[in-house]
Amino acid sequence: MAEEAAVRAQAETVRRLKQDKADPDEIAKEVAKLLEMKAQLGGDEGKHKFVLKTPKGTRDYSPKQMAIRERVFDAIITCFKRHGAEVIDTPVFELKETLTGKYGEDSKLIYDLKDQGGELLSLRYDLTVPFARYLAMNKITNIKRYHIAKVYRRDNPATTRGRYREFYQCDFDIAGQFDPMIPDAECLKIVHEILSDLQLGDFLIKVNDRRILDGMFAVCGVPDSKFRTICSSVDKLDKMPWEEVRSEMVGEKGLSPEAADCIGDYVQLHGGLDLIEQLLQDPKLSQNKVAKEGLGDMKLLFEYLGLFGITGKVSGGCWSLAQAAQRGCGVSFSGEIPKVPEHDPGPPALGKLLEQGGLDQMISRGPFQPQPFYDGLWGSFWGQDSSSIPQTHLASEEKIRTTETQVLVASAQKKLLEERLKLIAELWDAGIKAEVLYKKNPKLLNQLQYCEDTGIPLVAIVGEQELKDGVVKLRVVATREEVNVRRESLVEEIRLRTSQP
Repeated sequence: MAEEAAVRAQAETVRRLKQDKADPDEIAKEVAKLLEMKAQLGGDEGKHKFVLKTPKGTRDYSPKQMAIRERVFDAIITCFKRHGAEVIDTPVFELKETLTGKYGEDSKLIYDLKDQGGELLSLRYDLTVPFARYLAMNKITNIKRYHIAKVYRRDNPATTRGRYREFYQCDFDIAGQFDPMIPDAECLKIVHEILSDLQLGDFLIKVNDRRILDGMFAVCGVPDSKFRTICSSVDKLDKMPWEEVRSEMVGEKGLSPEAADCIGDYVQLHGGLDLIEQLLQDPKLSQNKVAKEGLGDMKLLFEYLGLFGITGKVSGGCWSLAQAAQRGCGVSFSGEIPKVPEHDPGPPALGKLLEQGGLDQMISRGPFQPQPFYDGLWGSFWGQDSSSIPQTHLASEEKIRTTETQVLVASAQKKLLEERLKLIAELWDAGIKAEVLYKKNPKLLNQLQYCEDTGIPLVAIVGEQELKDGVVKLRVVATREEVNVRRESLVEEIRLRTSQP
């Protein structure tokens, strides 16, 4: 088995080299090594036992997990529609040249597809670049849209931390030219509504602006060539103490100690509108045009958030959003569930759930024209898939139903299959969600137990006496209350009892 594993690992190495278009000599060397390993394995290779598994970085979802996902998505979609968004869809793969150059160093994580039709294609890395392509192709300048779909990243998966190669993003975008901070404030309101509706626990929405970061780096003497790499260090402040971040910037990335200490004076500050006011009075930042513009807009944003009544859940100057801010050109935010301490016996925290950034720069690269953008929620489950929720928060206090069945059609005696089928057909035709057990003569106790196990709230029981009287016995599973209902009134009674229109 160890030899077979080594062969598979070598085959994966060859595949990666070919996909990354490595040096031909290196590829040939690794291919030769693979052939030698296969030759040594010899006849045993054919005895390899096929193992049923999902590809690395992917997973299956059980009915219970899907029920949780649908509940989460329903809450998100309801919120998006409440804010007037339209829905679009785009292909799961794009022309490779459409995606090329949009993601910087992360471009190596794009999945390229084998050419089978004269076009070089890649799986979509996110939903934003396809959206920008859609706008350019259709000459759309103003739209408010949402899009929920899977994206793909050839990353090293860390499934224990919710990091997969295939996962969903839930995007809400406002494209167009508008007065400053009004769309941004609405996006933050949407984050607040979704996290409140899901009732995942206490949360905090962190906000920052790229211009503030750029100004801070400039006044601290960070060379332009080091902006991106220093930004990646600052981004770790929610995982590492400042001392370790400073050590990385100075020791590993060559930043001067003076510049690092200057950055430290700023990034160790926290607060909301009070922090924005403090930074506006800072003698260094206030003299930097870019930073002053960013701080002015942030102040305006907090004023709008005050009108929306959500400033209590919003924190400004969150430097751990540095990477998100650097990817865009305006306000960036992240909706996060605070981490649960290791000693806490409660359910694990979900971490960062929502992230946003103005992506004007990203979409302006490549084959389509720049679009004026206010980008909303991208990566709604950023680093965490909705599957992480089931055994923690949403499922912690109630039984999760995997169907929406309103009523089970049951019989009290034998030889009533035909009557059950007639009745369930009537219910289906009326739009009632109903089930029937696939046995000719099921025991009534088994039928009632099925309802208990699956959470079906009602049982419509047909029996010989009920057929003579022209009624159906309707049983409430939770209370075991039973009432006879006229056959012609059954649909209306089920709707009333299940609150269905």
